[in-house]
Amino acid sequence: MRPRLPAWTATLTWKSACFIVVMCCSLAAVLGALVHVEVTRQTVATARDKALGRLHDASRAYEAGEALPPNAGVDPAGLPPELRALAVRGGQRGTVVAEYRGRSLMWAAAPADGRALAVAVDYGQSARTIRGLDNAIIWSSVLAIGGTLLVGAFAVTRVTRRLHQTATVARRISQGDLDARVGDPRTKDPARRQDEVSTVAGALDTMAGTLQGKLLSEQRFTADVAHELRTPLTGLQAASELLPDGRPTELVRERVRTMRQLTEDLLEISRLDSGSEVTETDLHQLERLVRRVVRASGTDTAVVVLRDAHVETDRRRLERVLGNLVANAHRHGRAPVVVTVDGPVVSVRDHGDGFPEYLIARGPQRFRSGGKGHGLGLTIAVGQARAIGARLEFREAEGGGAEAVLRLP
Repeated sequence: MRPRLPAWTATLTWKSACFIVVMCCSLAAVLGALVHVEVTRQTVATARDKALGRLHDASRAYEAGEALPPNAGVDPAGLPPELRALAVRGGQRGTVVAEYRGRSLMWAAAPADGRALAVAVDYGQSARTIRGLDNAIIWSSVLAIGGTLLVGAFAVTRVTRRLHQTATVARRISQGDLDARVGDPRTKDPARRQDEVSTVAGALDTMAGTLQGKLLSEQRFTADVAHELRTPLTGLQAASELLPDGRPTELVRERVRTMRQLTEDLLEISRLDSGSEVTETDLHQLERLVRRVVRASGTDTAVVVLRDAHVETDRRRLERVLGNLVANAHRHGRAPVVVTVDGPVVSVRDHGDGFPEYLIARGPQRFRSGGKGHGLGLTIAVGQARAIGARLEFREAEGGGAEAVLRLP
């Protein structure tokens, strides 16, 4: 099993910091190497020219039989063996840097009657200069990397903060808060140049405004249609009561009741969408409330209480949620239907074919039903649950069937 990295290593700030450090280190290494090589080349060339110049003077003195200058001699002690071999066996001049008695020397040697004539020039100061330059390169690189990292982290943090704000607003919109806006000041002033983050923020605000307008228009249309249908449906229901008894009359009355219920459901959904519903909370015993809902449904539903609880909620809305869940279980599932109370969690289970895949994945959708009905019952249940601060989940039950779980606050 591969070890998982901490979550913060996936952030843009961390990745940007790593990129800045790697690029700065690479640049500092390349520039430092170039400076070191060039300065070392010049320093060595200067010391070599100086040593060769003294070797020339020593050669002239040796050929003239004069006394050799200081730091010059034939086969002197400390002469590197490879340089001695080059002069004696190869018959060539050469130079080399070597340590002798704790001192760094630049040696130059030339052949002299089968021996090696050599001079030594102090190279310690040049070596110390190169070491000092290397230290300066290292420390200046560290300071430059640290400064660049701080400035880069500050700049990246400003960008990521704006991205987090945009993501937060997007999540609020997805949760139904259509009034949420990023409000980036760069999008409000046409004279200011916009960067990519402000472009995304502006597009999100525009999308939210457009979506809000369309949803409000849809809500108004739904509410207006449902409201206008109530009056003729009331009259139609009254007229159907005057018809003579019989099978045709029963069919008409059933269709009128269905239309009236559909109209009331549309009005309720419209109110839930607009957020105009006001909850009236009070303390209620959950077992008693559940049993009352089951009795009112007129269905053969079993109630199992594992652990009772008192919840502070809106009784009418909670009964609406539970009633819709029980009715949906009997309409689309198969018996037995069991309502289980486990503390503040109420589950409604049937033994049918289970919920459709789309419903488990995305929740109930209006006017989309797996069989009978208009698909509004579960939509209303989700809206009412949200209104009272509860969470409604749909899942497959163990051993088959559908299970709706209501988690009350």
